[in-house]
Amino acid sequence: MTETAPRRLPSLGLALIPVVLTLLILGLQIFYYGDFAPHIPLAIGIALTGLLGNHLGISWADVREGIFHVIHVSMPSLAILMVVGMLIGIWIGAGTVPTLIYYGLNILSPQIFLAAAMMICAVISVSLGTSWGTVGTVGLALVGIGAGFGIPLVWTAGAVVSGAFFGDKLSPLSDTTNLAPAVTGITVFDHIKNMLPTTIPAMLIALAIYVVAGFNMVQGEQQVSFESIENITGALQANFVISPLTLLPVLVVLAMALLKKPPLPSLFLGAVVGGIVAMALQGAGLHDVFEYAQNGFAIESGNAEIDSLLNRGGIQSMMWTISLMLLALGFGGALERTGVLESIINSIVRRIKRFGALQASAVGTAFATNVVAGDPYLSIALPGRMFAPVYRGLGYSTKNLARAVEEGGTLMSPLIPWNAGGAFVITALGLGIMDGRMEDLMYIPLSFACWISPLLSILYGFTGLFSPKATAAEQAQWAEQGEYVKDVELGQPA
Repeated sequence: MTETAPRRLPSLGLALIPVVLTLLILGLQIFYYGDFAPHIPLAIGIALTGLLGNHLGISWADVREGIFHVIHVSMPSLAILMVVGMLIGIWIGAGTVPTLIYYGLNILSPQIFLAAAMMICAVISVSLGTSWGTVGTVGLALVGIGAGFGIPLVWTAGAVVSGAFFGDKLSPLSDTTNLAPAVTGITVFDHIKNMLPTTIPAMLIALAIYVVAGFNMVQGEQQVSFESIENITGALQANFVISPLTLLPVLVVLAMALLKKPPLPSLFLGAVVGGIVAMALQGAGLHDVFEYAQNGFAIESGNAEIDSLLNRGGIQSMMWTISLMLLALGFGGALERTGVLESIINSIVRRIKRFGALQASAVGTAFATNVVAGDPYLSIALPGRMFAPVYRGLGYSTKNLARAVEEGGTLMSPLIPWNAGGAFVITALGLGIMDGRMEDLMYIPLSFACWISPLLSILYGFTGLFSPKATAAEQAQWAEQGEYVKDVELGQPA
């Protein structure tokens, strides 16, 4: 295997400077000033990383190229974000979201609502291959249903996030589900199969918690809940045509998913069909539909709950999140191009001698990259590249690595507020963190499935359960493809 001359990497001490300073500034902004706006701290982080690059002899043009490279790779997600913003506004105006809320309030049981919300989001996300699309449409409707049942918003958000991001993790249509096996050298279906030992137990544990929580919350408050339900359903009927026909946009998007069409055109078609339904059934004009897509839906129904829930959507509603993503992606790209992330990961890799520690380090590094760089793609790609030779050197299949970076990357993304995933969840579900309601951050620990799965993955690493060794065929494939196998002396069994 031919290797190029290694570039100059910063020492661990130097590499930590822009990371630590940026996190300190971020903490100052959020916790001291109480202002949840991570944009400026991330911009300062880019500047600090550029200065470090200059110290290392890396030109600003090179750093800038790294920034724009990561942004370019993530452009499909930014495009989906804009289409989802359009979709939210149009589907509310079409009566699609109101109809989902209306039927949900009349069909679902309050006691099992949280468990049902998680499972519904999981099924939709597997079908669509996009957690963001699921959160912004079905998740929004479930927030409305939860409000009617008197379920706290943070609990509903936790159930929606658990289902949507778990479904995304298992969907062969998902970009992150394809990225993880691509950077670790396995097939997507081998990857999905190897994630089941952590996915199924985590989902079952979360399901049990949501069932117990649902019965405890609703018990003794049913009269209050039914009054709220009547108020919401009455307001919905007074302001929208509630009909199965308004669900046509959802059926179109699901049909496109079954036909295995790409998520972006599928969601856009859903927006177009939603616009037609809005004009045909709700009496909207063409310009009204354009307004829904651009600035979101607006209503004054006289019901505060309905107004706060349905006054949202549109491309402009996503601009705060998109600007945050651009800065977070830029910071991640600068850290990668200057070798900061590589230097930190190398310092971790050099100390690993046992498989259990390796699996925990891979999960932790993907999570830490999510925290620092704010980019779920970078949190999968970079640790995937850096840790793969160590897995090969220890004789373990890189299927273990693909699972680790998915769980530290995809599943942790929505739990970090300034990450692309977390920022979208906060915006789409109407969590008031940007308005100073820091108590809404409780959705993070309540997204049980997202953090139980990585813990199970680490547990399996130390016990050896569901941790496949590399087969002779895999090792032959490594040799044939010239993959680097790091010479690692195995320590005591994990």
